[in-house]
Amino acid sequence: QVQLVESGGGLVQTGGSLRLSCAASGRTFSTYAMGWFRQAPGKEREFVAAISGSGTITYYANSVKGRFTISRGDAKNTVYLQMNSLKPEDTAFYYCAATRGSIAVLTSTQGVDFWGQGTQVTVSS
Repeated sequence: QVQLVESGGGLVQTGGSLRLSCAASGRTFSTYAMGWFRQAPGKEREFVAAISGSGTITYYANSVKGRFTISRGDAKNTVYLQMNSLKPEDTAFYYCAATRGSIAVLTSTQGVDFWGQGTQVTVSS
């Protein structure tokens, strides 16, 4: 059974930092592109960041570029999202995602094959 389990969400003040983790199990994800999406109340789920299976290629949404960093663990079954300089507009439920396809398809929810259950990030002003 494939599972993506997120952790690391919480409440932080504007300008603060959080690090999200996503642990994948059930199969070998080392060849899968993985990434993060987020969904705020009343809004559609949106792409945040993605990383290739090798960890050498990364994509970011313009809204987080320069503030967030995505990375993979040595075993490639764990993905991290380091979030710095957080803003109230970053408040959302953050979901880990994985795809059998290339990293390019992971910029859309339609390209996602596996979802985690999500973790809440709240940035207070």
